[in-house]
Amino acid sequence: WLARRHGIPLVLEINDSALVERVRPLYLKALARRVEGWCLRQCTGLVFISGHFRDQVRNAYGDIAPSVISPNAADLVQFDPARFDRARLRAERGLTDRVVCGHVGAFAHWHGVDRFVEEIAACLAETPQLALVFIGDGRTLPAVRALVAARGLADRVLLPGRVAHADIATWIACMDYAVLPNSNEYGSPMKLFELMAMGVAVVAPDYAPVAEVIGDGRTGWLFPRGRTDVCVQRVLELVARADERKRVGLAARDYIVRERQWRNNAEQLLTLMPAQGTAR
Repeated sequence: WLARRHGIPLVLEINDSALVERVRPLYLKALARRVEGWCLRQCTGLVFISGHFRDQVRNAYGDIAPSVISPNAADLVQFDPARFDRARLRAERGLTDRVVCGHVGAFAHWHGVDRFVEEIAACLAETPQLALVFIGDGRTLPAVRALVAARGLADRVLLPGRVAHADIATWIACMDYAVLPNSNEYGSPMKLFELMAMGVAVVAPDYAPVAEVIGDGRTGWLFPRGRTDVCVQRVLELVARADERKRVGLAARDYIVRERQWRNNAEQLLTLMPAQGTAR
């Protein structure tokens, strides 16, 4: 309201909504949706992280402001594989001569890391060269650590816990490929882009926001959402496919370089600005 009154263009980036199912409870939902709908119709422009999310909002609120689809992106200066001595980093972390599958993110139930580790733990004896590296902290981490200890897999499953963002790339540099066990219908996982920028392709669920970024077999590998068993099988199959991991990883980085640097997001946002600098 203030932006319109003073003629100031206002662009909103939509990362959450009163329309979606939330882990944190939302009270006064009807009022929240009424306010949200007014804002999305009255602002200058909208930035959505996925087409699915935009469609959901349009169906609920009708004639919303002009919009663009702009998933997350990566900083190619920080996430550049050429910056790192991969062999040295792997040696320091006990990963020499291992095929490393990694993950970066919060240990929360909806990310599915606990279920993935539980299912793949039974298969690690069949793939002695595979090592898992899961970076992050959260509610399910203690249970995962207990499982790893109980199965005697401490040398196969590394759980460094929370790592400073400035150090994340040093861990990704150790990975041959990565896994995203679960996501949701509207989110655009930041680490997906940073992994791809490092030339590390990802096995990921086929939610619309993820599938808009990953081309199956081209810039990553998709599996049916909710099918942890298929995810595990895909991870295991890739252990012996070094050429495919390299090919898809290079294509993933090329995609980020061409389309998903933060500059691309800024350019998309500027297309929503009024030509004469006046509000819509």
